[in-house]
Amino acid sequence: MLSGHLVGSLFSMAGRVCVSRGSARSGAIGPVEAAIRTKLEQALNPEVLELRNESGGHAVPPGSETHFRVAVVSSRFEGLSPLQRHRLVHAALSEELAGPVHALAIQARTPAQWRENPQLDTSPPCLGGSKKTRGTP
Repeated sequence: MLSGHLVGSLFSMAGRVCVSRGSARSGAIGPVEAAIRTKLEQALNPEVLELRNESGGHAVPPGSETHFRVAVVSSRFEGLSPLQRHRLVHAALSEELAGPVHALAIQARTPAQWRENPQLDTSPPCLGGSKKTRGTP
């Protein structure tokens, strides 16, 4: 389930796995990332929580905490549509989404779905800037 190129920290508590990957600050976990982790753990009691700070791949200052990808595996998602799952994640992170977090990619799966494909997806590369700076209409 965990690859050899895993960067960051691995914590195991009562059978749950929490992973941080590719932080924008050389493996250090910043305050926004820590808050996201804590709030998702409290709200969803996940079996697996993988959180990646992808801010370093975007046009933001070094050390930013603005772009994240998260995989949350929780039995709370059983019987819920993908939209309902995302709403639970958004509700838990409403403060972060209203402030410092600009982008949040969510993989919200049940334990059975995670066992079928235990991978955190990757985001496409950032094109940088806005349409105005790229000359796109």
